[in-house]
Amino acid sequence: MLFGTDGIRGIANKEPITPEIMVRLGKAIAVVLKNSKERPRILIGKDTRLSGYMIESALTSGICSMGADVLLVGPMPTPAIAHLTKSFAADAGIVISASHNPAEHNGIKIFSKEGIKLGKDREEEIERLVSSNNFQNSEINGHKIGKAYRIDDAKGRYIEFAKGTIGNMPLTGLKVVLDCANGAAYNIAPPIFRELGTEVVVLADKPNGLNINKACGSLYPQLIKNVLKEEKADIGIALDGDADRVILIDEKGNEIDGDQTMAIIALDLSKQNKLNKNTLVATVMSNKELDNIMKKNKIAVVRTDVGDPNVCAEMLKNSYNFGGEQSGHILFLEHNTAPDGVVTALHVLKIMKKENKVLSELAAVLKPLPQLLLNVDVREKRDFEEMPSVVDKIKKAEEKLGNRGRILVRYSGTENRARVMIEGEHKEIQKIAEEIAAEIKKEVG
Repeated sequence: MLFGTDGIRGIANKEPITPEIMVRLGKAIAVVLKNSKERPRILIGKDTRLSGYMIESALTSGICSMGADVLLVGPMPTPAIAHLTKSFAADAGIVISASHNPAEHNGIKIFSKEGIKLGKDREEEIERLVSSNNFQNSEINGHKIGKAYRIDDAKGRYIEFAKGTIGNMPLTGLKVVLDCANGAAYNIAPPIFRELGTEVVVLADKPNGLNINKACGSLYPQLIKNVLKEEKADIGIALDGDADRVILIDEKGNEIDGDQTMAIIALDLSKQNKLNKNTLVATVMSNKELDNIMKKNKIAVVRTDVGDPNVCAEMLKNSYNFGGEQSGHILFLEHNTAPDGVVTALHVLKIMKKENKVLSELAAVLKPLPQLLLNVDVREKRDFEEMPSVVDKIKKAEEKLGNRGRILVRYSGTENRARVMIEGEHKEIQKIAEEIAAEIKKEVG
């Protein structure tokens, strides 16, 4: 399979992330997403990985060979590509990024003309074309071959869009420590916060192609914690490599995860009667306590499978406007069709300013149940139901936890890993998780 939970991922210059496959992928995207236009336009952005140049060139070559034009915007956050695809009336948008993964990885995310990540049917159509390599382009020559254009004002467009999501509300008097993960937002996020009046201390904003996410960003909040107290800042904002997720750090140095962030914002939206159907959309990974807090405030919680495309699909289907993931992918559907780390941070700052509260005070609304996640490397993703010993371990663990917790066992959509998540106040959750993980390892490790 070419596509995982969120696009295509792999080691750059190894299958499937090779120039040869990327040329074919570019061709397939041009064919499948041309939207009946004689000369479609496809927008391409990327993060700061060295391999981005290689992949960008290969995709561009494939797209142009099918008679489509390419709009190149350079390093841009993933949510910016979703927004710009619509802004430029492009037929599709492509992000070259492996998100939070190390620099040697890379990947592809594809947006439709509506700025929505592709559904399985279109992914399968693209995959079939890439596999068959059967492209009818022998008559595309001369003036019919596509052109590539470099777009110079894309950065400014996104900066104004992001500020506009909070009505350009001044955020003066707040001090921010901002970790750009040496990624796509390195020269975009700092001016957004500065132009709204915050004092900004910037970290990890010097990408060299190989240091993206390296000891920085949302997976390494310790970098911000080391600086935050010294700077006496109000908040730490840790983005990931493509800036579609954010982990916040309060003024005391405590991490605020996606569940707490969603709780803060959902309560604020509900108070303003701006939360559609008074419903929050979360995934199966979100803490059980999120449901409890929302219920107390008469807000419903709808859960989806893991992955922000699933959250977005549920929101579109039922006209909800706010949701996200515990990992920090937060989606404001009235503004954009992709999660946005910068926009999320702006909304939290706006609430802090409006309510004159520090972040730790706002986050105290949700005290998550203890949650443990263990990863098990696997050689194959066999259905857990086909492994009676694993099913038995899970059943016994659920009996032990009773109604004081829950267990979720699933495979990663982007890596060959099984994830064992246990939640609850039982003192033995570590032992319970390890027993299930050991059984999985015995079967498919």
